[in-house]
Amino acid sequence: MPQRSEIWLDGTPTVTLPLPDRGFDFGDGVFETMLIHQGAPLFADLHLERLSLGLKALAIPDCIAAARQQLDSVTGAIHGRWSVLRLSVSRGSSQRGYAPPEDAVPRILISVSQLDRDCGQISTAAKLCFANIRLAMQPYLARIKHLNRLEQVLAAAQVKAEGVDEAILLDQNGHLASVVAGNLFLVHEGQLLTPKLDNCGILGTRRRLIIERWAPALGLAVRESTLTLRDLQAADEIFYSNSLQGVRPVSRIGQQKWDAHGVCEAIFQRYQEELR
Repeated sequence: MPQRSEIWLDGTPTVTLPLPDRGFDFGDGVFETMLIHQGAPLFADLHLERLSLGLKALAIPDCIAAARQQLDSVTGAIHGRWSVLRLSVSRGSSQRGYAPPEDAVPRILISVSQLDRDCGQISTAAKLCFANIRLAMQPYLARIKHLNRLEQVLAAAQVKAEGVDEAILLDQNGHLASVVAGNLFLVHEGQLLTPKLDNCGILGTRRRLIIERWAPALGLAVRESTLTLRDLQAADEIFYSNSLQGVRPVSRIGQQKWDAHGVCEAIFQRYQEELR
C-alpha cells in the first residue's frame, strides 16, 4: 500500500527526477490534484478532461491515454480511506533555452499521500484574508492548471503568517478571481455567483459540478460574472470549492462575518450523495 508521498515516474516507482526537465526549469507542464476515496479517484474523467485542455493550450503532445493507464495502476494499490494524488505532466527534457523541442516526450509524475481528515464531512467554516498579491491576467493561460504557481505560493505564505484558512485573490483590475486553492462562490438574493475565468483562475472540477449538477439539483441558478468587493460585501453567504474540500463555507473575511451557510451545506449534501 502506498505510504505518504510515494512517487511514480512514467509508471515506475522513483525517488529521483531525471534532469534536465522543462517542468522544473520553466514550469512547462500541467497538473491535477485528485481526491482518492477507498482506492478510487473521484471525478477522474473531469480531471483528465481538464488535463487534456491544458496539454492542448501548451501544445504538449497528447499523453492522456498513458496518464489514465498509470492512474489506474497506482490507485489500484491504494487501500486507505482517503488519499490525495497529484498527477503532473511536464514537456520532458530539452536543450538549453525557452523554445520547446519539436520531438518532446512528456513525463508523467504521480505522487500519493495519505490524508488524516475525513473528507466525507464538511469542514468548519473558514476565516479568510485578502491576498496582497494579485493574479496576472493572461487569457491564453486562464482556466488551465499549469505548473507555474508562484502567485499561489506567495499568497499561501501570507495565509500561514496571518493564521487564517484561505485568502481571496483579486485580478489586476481589482475584481474577485478565486481563493488560493479553489473557486469562489457568493450567494445573493437566491442566486449563486462565481467569477468569470476569462483572464485568470482555474476551471475547477468541483466548480464545474456545482454549476452543471449540484446547484441545478437544488433549483439554484448560477451566474458567472465580473464580481467586485462590493458584491462580496453584499453577499448573503460565501463559500469556496476545491478537490479536497468539496465545498467549504466562509465565516469571516477581515472584519465582515457570515453566519448563514445553508446553500453550502445543501451543496455538500449533494456531494456526499455522489461519494456514496
